[in-house]
Amino acid sequence: MADAASQVLLGSGLTVLSQPLMYVKVLVQVGYEPLPPTLGRNVFGRQVYQLPGLFAYAKHIVKVDGRAGLFKGLAPRLCSSAIGTVVHSKVLQRYQEAEQAEPGASKKEPVSSLEQVLKETSREMVARSAATLITHPFHVITLRCMVQFIGRETKYSGTLSAFTTIYREEGILGFFAGLIPRLLGDILSLWLCNMLAYLINTYALENGVSTMAEMKSYSQAVTGFFASMLTYPFVLVSNLMAVNNCGLAGGLLPYAPTYSSWLDCWSQLHREGNMSRGNSLFFRKVPAGKRYVWEERRFR
Repeated sequence: MADAASQVLLGSGLTVLSQPLMYVKVLVQVGYEPLPPTLGRNVFGRQVYQLPGLFAYAKHIVKVDGRAGLFKGLAPRLCSSAIGTVVHSKVLQRYQEAEQAEPGASKKEPVSSLEQVLKETSREMVARSAATLITHPFHVITLRCMVQFIGRETKYSGTLSAFTTIYREEGILGFFAGLIPRLLGDILSLWLCNMLAYLINTYALENGVSTMAEMKSYSQAVTGFFASMLTYPFVLVSNLMAVNNCGLAGGLLPYAPTYSSWLDCWSQLHREGNMSRGNSLFFRKVPAGKRYVWEERRFR
């Protein structure tokens, strides 16, 4: 119990610290560009027109809403983080208890490293999926609270009132908008990360090296970053579907068309070359072939 409480406290602290970053990322994902491009230099020193980065974007939000504006949507996100941590911990605990309760658990023959990885990854997948499923309504509310910045709405002014609004306008399914791509992205990222780490640790790193344990921990971090990059389109599509056609300016034209499904959203983003929109908040080059419309605060 104490371990779960400490995880909740740590997770809450990280959530608060990362809130401005997520806020800016979500607005960029939606396609909102309140500031015109500026002439800057890329990593190779060449002059290019760039969109405002994280700090310039955050500065604009502070100018409009004050410093507290950077933490819009924090309350439902904290609820999601805390509940998700508890659910994740409880599911893994159930697995451990069930394994210990099995007859002859202490006399079981040791399994191979691959079998162990498959077993642990499967359990982690179930735990993460359960946490995501239960907390997704809070995630939807978080995103909609943030996107209200675009149209200056106050439709989702509180967590409890937001639940009432979504249920009245969209029914139960409204709480799970964007759930499928989010689950798929989480599952693919988890399996990619763990299997790549297993392959690297088993076949690329030789046993007997003094820094083997340290190298293996690094490989897990590297594969995690690589897996998150590959599955980013699922995150983008999930977030767009969570705010799509919900009555907010950020979920309607000219920012986004009304998508019939998450596959339709994926298809349109792919055709436009926007599958990585919002993935980087630094050195944001103006998309080729796009026309910047200052009056509409977006690209077309």
